[in-house]
Amino acid sequence: MRFLSLIRVAENTGQKPSEKLMADMGRLIAETTADGTLLGTAGLRPTSEGKRMRLSCGKRTVSDGPFTESKEVIGGYALLKAESMEHALQLTKRFLDVHGDEWEVECELRQIDEHC
Repeated sequence: MRFLSLIRVAENTGQKPSEKLMADMGRLIAETTADGTLLGTAGLRPTSEGKRMRLSCGKRTVSDGPFTESKEVIGGYALLKAESMEHALQLTKRFLDVHGDEWEVECELRQIDEHC
């Protein structure tokens, strides 16, 4: 089964990853890529560089970022291959544990519907 982990962060804290966090994350990414449980991952550029397109009543509108109504934003994602939701939760726990006590991070974990 495949799962998408949407990584939510508070965007405007100014917090930067430490060298230790980057090294620990690099090791975790290498390990989980090698064992086949991490299929892909990436961080996202700030909402100030993004756009939103909406369709409502047949009309499309485009809004420029930043999106001030968003308290937390999707800062990245991870595509996981796991045997079950419990296994995917264990993989996500490892990702969160790497961040230590100084970060506020939330992951929304959703199974991908392979039948669409």
